[in-house]
Parts: sequence; structure tokens; C-alpha cells
Amino acid sequence: MEKISTENIDLKIRVLEDFRNMEAQVNGEAKSYFNRIRKDAIAYFEELGFPSRKSEEWKYTNISPILKHEFKSPSGRTEVLQSDIEPFLFDKNDVNLLVFVNGNFAESLSKVVSGDEKIYIGNLPDARVKHNEIIEQHFAKYADYKNDGLIALNTAIANDGAVVYVKKNTKLMQPVHIINIADARNENYMYQQRNLYVIEEGAEAVIAESYHTLGEKHSFGNIVAEVYCGMNSRTEHYKIQSEGDKAYQISTAQICQERDSYYSNTTISWGGSITRNNLNAVFAGGNTECHFYGLYLLNGKEHVDNHTLADHAVSDCFSNELYKGIIGDHATGVFNGKIMVRADAQKTNAYQSNANILLSDDATIYSKPQLEIFADDVKCSHGATSGQLSKEEMFYLRSRGISEADAKALLLNAFASDVIDSVKIDSLRENLLDTLQEKLRS
Repeated sequence: MEKISTENIDLKIRVLEDFRNMEAQVNGEAKSYFNRIRKDAIAYFEELGFPSRKSEEWKYTNISPILKHEFKSPSGRTEVLQSDIEPFLFDKNDVNLLVFVNGNFAESLSKVVSGDEKIYIGNLPDARVKHNEIIEQHFAKYADYKNDGLIALNTAIANDGAVVYVKKNTKLMQPVHIINIADARNENYMYQQRNLYVIEEGAEAVIAESYHTLGEKHSFGNIVAEVYCGMNSRTEHYKIQSEGDKAYQISTAQICQERDSYYSNTTISWGGSITRNNLNAVFAGGNTECHFYGLYLLNGKEHVDNHTLADHAVSDCFSNELYKGIIGDHATGVFNGKIMVRADAQKTNAYQSNANILLSDDATIYSKPQLEIFADDVKCSHGATSGQLSKEEMFYLRSRGISEADAKALLLNAFASDVIDSVKIDSLRENLLDTLQEKLRS
């Protein structure tokens, strides 16, 4: 285990105290599976701590600005109203809505419209009562807390999060929209949220997460999602980040795909001070298909770091990855995408591409596509590009009477369109296109 030093020990001590206080309230659950995992995870966090730039995986992302703040732990009470979440809805009717405020479920703001008994849509504490066997079968089985301090922290501390469970050969007809709000109107809050999505054999589901901020204080979300894709299942997963300029978020999505399964993820990053997205898929069965799409539109001093892993552990699997960035002002983008092809993963097809447009001389991109191949019968490729808008294309548009601002917006919209087009929910895709146009015009 690699021990990672921390640049701010105070927050670590505070977190360990929070765990001890929480453990003192466990009482009868002390010997449960859930609590045994938590105790194991906090021991690993105590050893690993918060990551620093001394680790190769965090070379371009410095989280010390996060650790210098005083954060409170959320109480579970919320002052968020229905009117506060209205701007964040992409569909007000035909969607299952789960709302979380600072990592805690807001039942009064949520609505589940899929009434099938073969489907569960709710939060972690309720799921532990109604489907404890599923929680014990999948919780902390895919996200490795033994080698990642932040996953260990989340595993130990998180009390709440979204749970979507779709039983065998069941299609979830309405999408699930999970609205996550950092309520930073009165205090700086740090919250842990743990999501679990179990899509069993032959089942289908569409899940969209969106992240937003209220207020001008600082917030820090440490979020972990585990996604289990059973044999011959189909899962579409969307993540939209549109947070404030004092919001920090580090998230990990860990996907396990069984034979013949399909998984697609689109991550859109519109805003946030420091954002780190870890997206890892492990192919546990043959003939699996996986797609990763990403778009980040950055300005000011925003920093977004996308780390991805497509782990081809078995043969006859396909992965495709496309990430695009539009970076202006003094903003920084990081892309580190790894394709791992293990020795038994013959007949692998894996493709990866990262393209970036820099809108100012002070904008920065660190792009590191990686291939690690230990099999010989494979088709793999990767590539990265960065540059500015084409002068020839700009001249062509300007010569036809189009203003400079409109010409830039047209070219950037065309650049981003194939990522936006990967979103199959019509209302969400239209919402994203409107947001893109608004941001490009500004």
C-alpha cells in the first residue's frame, strides 16, 4: 500500500473525530457487515490520508486549497425549497426524482413515478432496510478503499446516497434524475455521499446525476458511486456538474460489467473551483461494451481533472472513449485516460481520444492518454490534440457577415456536438445544448 502524505493534518483529525462520534451512536449495529466495512475503511484512511501531488495520480491536481478551509458536517436538516430546485429540472413529469442536499436525502423534494415492484429507487438507509441482501452483496465490493484514501473516507463516513436497483429482465421505463445540491448559503460544508446502482441480468436503466450549488460559501463533496451491470444488461449513466466557483468535488464511479453488458457514461463539467472525476470500468465478462464521453467548458481559474480507466480483464470486449475540452482564461484541464489490456484479454478493441481548444494564452491542458497492453491479438489506439480555433474557419465565417463572437460560438458548438449527442434523453440533451449556447455566448 502506498502511503500518501497530507499537507493539512487538521481536517484529517477532524474527520477521524467525526467517525468516532458516529461509531459511538451505532449501538446494536456494531457487528453488522456495514459497520465492519466502515471500521476497516477508516483504518485505511488513517494510514493513507488525503492525496498530495507527490502521488503520480495527483501530479497535476493540488487539493491543498480545499484542505485549508474549515468545513462543517451537514446536520441532515434542509432549508432547500421546491422553488430552489426548479431551475435544475430537465423533465418535471416523466422522471424519477431523487434530491440530496449536502449528501442527505430530501424526501419532501423527491418523487418516484416508477411503481414496478421489481424496481427500487430510493436512498441508502431505506435500501438497507428493504434490500439489505443487495447492499451487502454489492456495497464496497467494486470501489477499492484499500488503496485510495478518499474512497476509504467515503466508505467509512457516508450515511446516505442514491440507490437504484432493477431486478432481472426488467426495464426501467422512466429515467432517474438525482439532483445533488451543495447548500453553501450559510456555512462551509463537507459531505460524503455514496451511490449504488445495481442493474441485474437483462435489465435496463437510465440514470442522470446533476450537481448544483446554492450560496457563496465553500463546499466539498467526496462522492463514490458503484455500478453493477449484470449479464446482458444495459445502463446509460449521465453526470452533469454545474457548481459554483467555490465548490470542490472529488468523485469516483467504479463500474463492474458482466458478460454481454452495455454501459455508457457521459460526464459534462460546466463549473466548479476544483473538480476531479475518476471513472473506472472493469470488464468481468466477455463481449462487454463500454463508452466514455466527456466535455469540460472552463473559464476563470477553474480546474477539472478527468481520470479514466478501461480495464480489459477478459477477451472479446470493446471500449470507446471521447473527451473534449474548451478552456479559457486561466483555467486548467487535466485528462489522464488509461486503457489496460491484460494478458487474457485477446481480441480487445479499445479506442481513446482527447481533443482540446485553448481560448487564451493562459489556459492550460495536461493530457496523458495511456495504453498498457499485455495481449497480442488486439486493436487499440489513443490520441490527444490541443490547439486554438482555426483562423481559416474564423475568416470564412467572418467574411460572410458573422460577428466574431457568433463565429466562435458556431465553431465551438460544432466541436462539442458529438459529446452532447451521446446523451439519449431528449429533454436532457436539449437542456445541455441550451446551456452550451448560453455559456459560449457569454
